[in-house]
Amino acid sequence: MLFGKLLPREGNFFEMFNQHADRIVEAAQAFSKLVANYSDLDLRAKYNQEVDDAERAADRVTHDVNKAIHITFITPIDREQIHSLINTMDDVADLIQDSAETMALYDVRHMTEEITRLTDLSVKCCERLRDAVKLLSHIADQSTAEAALKTCEEIDRLESDADRVMRTAMSKLFAKSRMCAK
Repeated sequence: MLFGKLLPREGNFFEMFNQHADRIVEAAQAFSKLVANYSDLDLRAKYNQEVDDAERAADRVTHDVNKAIHITFITPIDREQIHSLINTMDDVADLIQDSAETMALYDVRHMTEEITRLTDLSVKCCERLRDAVKLLSHIADQSTAEAALKTCEEIDRLESDADRVMRTAMSKLFAKSRMCAK
């Protein structure tokens, strides 16, 4: 029995990464439905709950990964990289939940074209993130590495689109506040 504890073990990190990425997509899709149905209080509550549930499930996966790092003798990639990846992924889930909570906290009552567009871009980014994570277990393969790079470039383009939408939204917000101040 003692000897068995000394033998190399490998946690199923790639599967846990995939599970976490799936929870991120669930959270993003629920947030998108929240935005699309924001005027319906019942649906708002339902989709808020779905965002919370997905985020909590993501937290459980993060916990499992961090636990596995400490009990796994041989990891498929560097422990610090595993830790950094899962915690960064968890930040995505947390930010989606924070966005939903902030809308309630500030009593947002109207969804703008920009928030709808940002939400759509967020879902696309999260889906591409999931696609990239699925490739990690075979990243040593040249064609897989190229596919991962292409997916990351697509995420970068989506992020640039989101930056432009955000600047437009901020510009409109400040223009509106200047008009109200006059």
